[in-house]
Amino acid sequence: MARYTGPRCRLCRREGIKLYLKGDRCYTSKCALERRNYPPGQHGRVRRKMTEYAMQLREKQKAKRIYGVLEAQFRNYFAQAERQKGLTGENLLRLLERRLDNVVYRLGMAASRAEARQLVRHGHILVNGRRVDIPSYLVEVGDKISFDPRSKESPRIQELLERAAQNNPPPWLRYDPNEAIGEVLAFPTRDQIDVPVKEHLIVELYSR
Repeated sequence: MARYTGPRCRLCRREGIKLYLKGDRCYTSKCALERRNYPPGQHGRVRRKMTEYAMQLREKQKAKRIYGVLEAQFRNYFAQAERQKGLTGENLLRLLERRLDNVVYRLGMAASRAEARQLVRHGHILVNGRRVDIPSYLVEVGDKISFDPRSKESPRIQELLERAAQNNPPPWLRYDPNEAIGEVLAFPTRDQIDVPVKEHLIVELYSR
């Protein structure tokens, strides 16, 4: 499955904000954006006035990078969002939030979406007691997410279980630290999706 394999800190510098792509490192002084708060490349320090198209493109790129989605898949999400009732932009973000790798991250069962994606791909995650190894799997209301019992022997999984027990998931999710199970209570509303994306600009971009 295609995915971005380059330096993630470069993406944060390009967008000018923390996208929290490297987990705990993003909260320390080692964060590249803290040391070099300008876009990468030899012209990174040059200030240019952004056109309307450039602002729309940056919002799309930002959303793709936050959720770890490439262009073709992102376009498919947008087409699906257009077919649904309601605001296309909000539908788009709701679909992205429902991705299994994002839900695992939101529950605190991974330090970053990249780690959550890896956990899913390697078969460590169960949905309703069945193994699901597709990061783009869309969860439904009532789905229960947990680690495979065999995976709990891993020291890293033990660390993530402790992390999840201390995590405060968004209102549309719930995590039971005693059972080590997360549950989807509802689909997220826009005010429950804390990503720095202006989705209406993405809609305008695809409507050009």
